[in-house]
Amino acid sequence: MSKFAEPMARLIDELKKLPGVGSKSAQRYAFHILRSSDEDAEQLAAAIREIKAALRLCSVCNNITDVDPCVYCSSATRNQRLVCVVEEPTNIAAVEKSHTYNGAYHVLHGTLSPIHGVGPEQLRIANLTRRVESGSIDEVILATNPTVEGEATAVYLARLLKPTGIRVTRIATGIPAGSDIEYADEVTLQRALEGRRDM
Repeated sequence: MSKFAEPMARLIDELKKLPGVGSKSAQRYAFHILRSSDEDAEQLAAAIREIKAALRLCSVCNNITDVDPCVYCSSATRNQRLVCVVEEPTNIAAVEKSHTYNGAYHVLHGTLSPIHGVGPEQLRIANLTRRVESGSIDEVILATNPTVEGEATAVYLARLLKPTGIRVTRIATGIPAGSDIEYADEVTLQRALEGRRDM
């Protein structure tokens, strides 16, 4: 096995922490950065620093944003009384691609997974219940992924929210079980949203 200089080995180790990046890819990325101009390398480093400094979570929906509240929560043209609950911020882009939904969002930043030590306390549920209890929401659409964890999270949220008297719906099963919402095509996601059901 080749030994790399310490700075190169450190960069490779850091790049391997990225999702989907193994040792070989990390090495390719590291050598690409090394061969890049000083200006390109500095722009990459600056972009990473800026994303950490400028982005935060929306205080209303937990979406990643550079303004608070985010563009979805502050929009006067969106139906703020309809809230679509998703697992991750990337799921919002997938729902938006359907061109069917014009409500607000709520991002949980994960799903219930007792095996991995993720309970309700680790998810961003508290501000959702506050929104519901304030009386400003008519319907919550549970758009968690159709996985075991996603279904468990949807059932938990339905049981938590139903006693408040609001309508709680689940997206239809137009999305294949075991897949992620962000990979669904527009038509499949449109049908899933239109065919949502009460829970």
